Amino acid sequence: MKDLRKFDPAEYLVTPEAQAEYIAAVLEDGSPDEIREAIKTVARARGMAEIAKAAGITREGLYKALGDSGNPEFSTVLSIMRAMGMKLTASAATKKRPPRKRANAA
Repeated sequence: MKDLRKFDPAEYLVTPEAQAEYIAAVLEDGSPDEIREAIKTVARARGMAEIAKAAGITREGLYKALGDSGNPEFSTVLSIMRAMGMKLTASAATKKRPPRKRANAA
């Protein structure tokens, strides 16, 4: 087991479409920590220095904001998302309908 490498999803998120789908899936029902981690994963896949520069923050600031104890401001999240060529969108949440009661066929 020592020879196994730790799984890094950033290595597999090689296209902008895959990256956007990954973040969208986590946004669907992830916790704030999971969302922060997903954004960090995609930023690592794209290159932290490049994303930091495009977002207008320092590389160290990006690592701090997206770190395990990070709690980035919403404006920072938006800047990072834009730097990655993504946008946050909203849609109406669909409620699961209770199963329909069937009429007794008698």
